Amino acid sequence: MTDLPDYVMRNRSAWDGWASDFIASGERNWATDEPNWGIWGVSEACVQMLPDSLEDKDVIELGCGTAYVSAWLARRGARVVGIDNSQSQLSTARRLQCKHDLTFPLLHGNAEAVPYPAESFDFAISEYGACLWADPFRLVPEVARLLRPGGRYSFLTNSFLLMLCIPDDEDEAAGDRLLRPAFGMHIVQWPESPAVEFHLAHGEWIRLLRRFNFEIEDLVEIRPPEDATTRYPFVKSEWARRWPSEEVWKVRKRT
Repeated sequence: MTDLPDYVMRNRSAWDGWASDFIASGERNWATDEPNWGIWGVSEACVQMLPDSLEDKDVIELGCGTAYVSAWLARRGARVVGIDNSQSQLSTARRLQCKHDLTFPLLHGNAEAVPYPAESFDFAISEYGACLWADPFRLVPEVARLLRPGGRYSFLTNSFLLMLCIPDDEDEAAGDRLLRPAFGMHIVQWPESPAVEFHLAHGEWIRLLRRFNFEIEDLVEIRPPEDATTRYPFVKSEWARRWPSEEVWKVRKRT
């Protein structure tokens, strides 16, 4: 028996099955010190997901996967904790910790209920992690609980516009037509996928973040460089150069 919601268990099973597909990218990202973000590998200089300084900061990565983002943060002097729903993903992360001689806590669990006291962290981050696979109406209040006053949260996910334009068959690329309603978006389940995603319209994100005492500092709609490529079939470079396929939210907990 488990107290976890059904979607958490479904996503855990799905990611345990998909974990082997992310070993190579995890190894590649662990081997570099320069962060590159999202499916297009856009540089930190362009996206600025990270605060100016992480030295001696307490940081949590929500949905860390193979934990390469946590490794980037640890190398910048942060005291990092990673949490992920998939034990298989964490197995890769622990192996890479040993390989690179870089140790920090890795927790197997649901990012909607992190086993740390309130106000434990200065910064939280999620790159296609919990911000995509956890229910935002449970995740955002948990992030607000975990952060100290003035703490920041940065997360990168699919753009809202992209979600309106992707066909039900994820192997088909987004086109120039709206295929699903903008109103009422929350839970997204693709017909051929065992997993459950969560997406909100911009207005919903703004209201939710403000409700839990966050000030929105920036919304970066990512435009990849002309030569950028991705292994994911649901969006092509030509599309992403015309319309944003990814977005980064940067928020701060009010003091």
